[in-house]
Amino acid sequence: MSTDAALRKRAIEPEVPFPPESISHDEVLRLGRQVVQAESRALTGLAKNLDDNFIAAVEWIYNLPGDLIITGMGKAGHIAQKLAATFASTGTRAHFLHPAEAIHGDLGRVQSGDLVLVLSQSGETAEILSLLPSFADFDVRIVAITASQESTLGCNADITIELGSLDEACALGLAPSTSTTAMLALGDAIALVVSRLRGFEAEDFARFHPGGSLGLKLSNIESHMRPLKDCRLASERATIREVLVTCTKPGRRSGAIMLVDQRGCLTGLFTDSDLARLIENRQDHALDAPVSQVMIKYPTTVTIGAKMNTAIELLADRKISELPVVDTEGCPQGLIDITDVMSLLPETTPAKTRKPGRPTVRIYSVDEYAD
Repeated sequence: MSTDAALRKRAIEPEVPFPPESISHDEVLRLGRQVVQAESRALTGLAKNLDDNFIAAVEWIYNLPGDLIITGMGKAGHIAQKLAATFASTGTRAHFLHPAEAIHGDLGRVQSGDLVLVLSQSGETAEILSLLPSFADFDVRIVAITASQESTLGCNADITIELGSLDEACALGLAPSTSTTAMLALGDAIALVVSRLRGFEAEDFARFHPGGSLGLKLSNIESHMRPLKDCRLASERATIREVLVTCTKPGRRSGAIMLVDQRGCLTGLFTDSDLARLIENRQDHALDAPVSQVMIKYPTTVTIGAKMNTAIELLADRKISELPVVDTEGCPQGLIDITDVMSLLPETTPAKTRKPGRPTVRIYSVDEYAD
């Protein structure tokens, strides 16, 4: 082993044996399940104990004229940041306010008409309590998520949703775990109930989430299809040779030619695979026959205006590589090529290794067919 390899191995391998001799792998799994089960039991109890305060919090946020300000300190602050993002992405204007930064100028984010959602397990967090006089001065309402309504935070909030007495899943009973899980679940519940009451749809979500694979799936097909000017289009009455000679496009082309009738409506597709089969079967004479004799008749299409997730599902379910986009009359408007959306397709079981001995297929160039 080289010196560099030895150093890399040393950096990867733990110096302390894992697990310790006193703990087996089964015990590691048992401890992990114990944590998950403890938090799960807490969520079950929380769900059963939801009451009119939850309803009131949902109603206030549903009718909120201003913004939802969410604040918390420490681990509760991290949960508050996540909840602010969840509310914002599901139709409620929301912002995170860091308690320490708030008393140094960020209180300027809070305006009359806003509502403040405060997260604190103890209800006695000093940085949180220091904000209460300012919230009262700004005349904003407070919804608290805390262990007890009898805490200082609970007593000063307009609505308190109690988490109740929770045992942290940490072996020491100290590290925020069960409590932060409960805060997260409760905040999600409020956000998603409000979103549902507002009739928030996938189209609305797409407006707030145009990036990434999720945004692509929820976007309109016309935003991502290859426009008609970049697609290969030919008459169904032309011969295969004529189609191959005339249907040339610069740059990266799709593997299919869309074929139309006299009205301009899509009637079929002729793909690279169709051409390969003709050559493999030595049917050279077919090159001078109408392409309509060998085309894929009335292929699967998607109507313009549909969402990309519809196109992705069709490509995956039908196991096709090209999907024509047509208007309501059936006339081609563009094409979705599988190479443009490969990363969005669901994972499939790898194909079996092809057995050797199959004949090699040569794809001839357009110039060779033009002779």
